[in-house]
Amino acid sequence: MRVFILTFLSVFLVCIGGVAMAAECYSPAQAEADQGIRIHSELMVIGLNCQQIGARYGLNLYGQYREFTARHADLFGGYEDILLAFFKKRGDGKPEASLNTLRTKYANKISNDAAGMRPDIFCATYAPRVEAAHKMSREDLKKWAATIYPSHPVSYPLCEG
Repeated sequence: MRVFILTFLSVFLVCIGGVAMAAECYSPAQAEADQGIRIHSELMVIGLNCQQIGARYGLNLYGQYREFTARHADLFGGYEDILLAFFKKRGDGKPEASLNTLRTKYANKISNDAAGMRPDIFCATYAPRVEAAHKMSREDLKKWAATIYPSHPVSYPLCEG
């Protein structure tokens, strides 16, 4: 009986450890959601920062960002749901706050890039992303979000296997 209890406890602890470990890494869908939120957050900052410069060339970059957001609202809402579930699984007491912190982290990153560049150079470099995203199909957007670039890693490592 003692051997049975020790074996049961060992298996139980391994299983619990596996669940805890799984909550510290992303599945491919969670990684895509993270990247999708990054893309959305970055495009917002670009659209806002470059709307005046874009207007000189007849572009309404913030308007394009808003149309892009509206067209893909269900996809971004799904990404948010995936990340909220991840944060809940991790045991975050306030998963919405964790999602907002993630969005803020990504927005601050590109805002810092903007602050370190002349506005015209920042917009010449980044504004084409808004225009390209505005023209994207849902499939192209999902493919972009599912691609993890070394220069833009996701917030948690990918789960193995």
